[in-house]
Amino acid sequence: MILLPAIDLYDKKAVRLYKGDYDNMTVYSDNPIEIARDFERCGAGYIHMVDLEGARDGTTPNIEIVEQVAKETGLFVEIGGGIRSMETVDRYLNAGVSQVILGTAAVKDETFLREAAGKYGEKIAVGADVKDGFIAIRGWLETSQLTLDDFLRKMESIGIKNVICTDISRDGAMRGTNLALYRELSRKYAMDITASGGVSTMEDIRQLRQMDLYGAIIGKAYYTGAIDLKDALEVAK
Repeated sequence: MILLPAIDLYDKKAVRLYKGDYDNMTVYSDNPIEIARDFERCGAGYIHMVDLEGARDGTTPNIEIVEQVAKETGLFVEIGGGIRSMETVDRYLNAGVSQVILGTAAVKDETFLREAAGKYGEKIAVGADVKDGFIAIRGWLETSQLTLDDFLRKMESIGIKNVICTDISRDGAMRGTNLALYRELSRKYAMDITASGGVSTMEDIRQLRQMDLYGAIIGKAYYTGAIDLKDALEVAK
């Protein structure tokens, strides 16, 4: 299982939200590139990045930070948040980003999703952000009418290979990840599933690895020191 330490961007800073609440934001660093370099020093090969302003507004105000991380580190960079046009997809991938994650666009614009997946294949991943069993969009501020299973079956039929699934109720809450959810998804779907939200202990990582999940994202637990990244990377292996 791969482990992806995360940087959430807002106003060019590394921040974390509590359960997706923009009014409950903690700033952890004014220098996200240094955080990315620390991930690399710890032995990480991957990084998960989210442009929170982009996710909310459909814009890309932090794109230069993401491009800098892609160019100045050897990390596999995946980025989500506000990617709602082929122009934005092209710019990220041309800048050295390894994979872009479509969230709101995957729900609202199937034509764009199919076009992006047709052009870039496995460089296009999809974010499945779950709130009370339904897919949330626009920076988690709205809930769609799609259930998680409806959405994932549709993504599978389109040919999407990689899904990042976030249980919003666990995100930033430091109370453990939703092991039952990921166990069910790993049984039901052939896609590569990455667990996100509430991964806060070594035991979370150990149990997710035993499910043979593709990946897991670690966010707040890194910033608070609850998990040592070097140790976590070894456990994930």
